[in-house]
Parts: sequence; structure tokens; C-alpha cells
Amino acid sequence: MNKLPRALGILALSIFGAIYAAACSSDGALVGEACQTAGSETECVDGAICDTVDTTIVCLEVCDDDTDCAANEACNGVSSSNIKACHPKTK
Repeated sequence: MNKLPRALGILALSIFGAIYAAACSSDGALVGEACQTAGSETECVDGAICDTVDTTIVCLEVCDDDTDCAANEACNGVSSSNIKACHPKTK
């Protein structure tokens, strides 16, 4: 019995699995997703930082001024850092 087709099938599944795992892995939480430590830049994707919003710590987009943020956000300082991020405006 020829084992080549089976070996090729296993190889193809292994390659697909590696590509899928690489595509689905993330270098950090996305903006709006939970994180652990206010002021941490390593827990979020590039361009985002952890800070407290209400009572939850989430990743926020880093900004320089209000023009970098959405209309319902303000560029304010982040706890435990010298960085600013887009925080939801209070009502």
C-alpha cells in the first residue's frame, strides 16, 4: 500500500494548523478588551495601553490630543504612566 498520499495529507494538515495558529494568535488585547494592569503597554496590541474605564481595566487607543480620538472620547492621561489615551467622555 502506498503511504505517500497519507503522508501528504498529514503534512498539509500540519501546515494548515501552523498557519491557522499564527493567524489567530494575538500580540495583546485589542482596544476595548480587558487587560490587567493600568499603564501597561505590553498587555495590549501596538498603539494601545491599559487603563481604568469606570471600574474595568481595558485597552485604550494611545493619543496625543483630542483630534486623535472619536467624537465621544477625550485624550486624557493614563494611570501609572506619562502616556495619554482615548477615554470615553463622561456624561
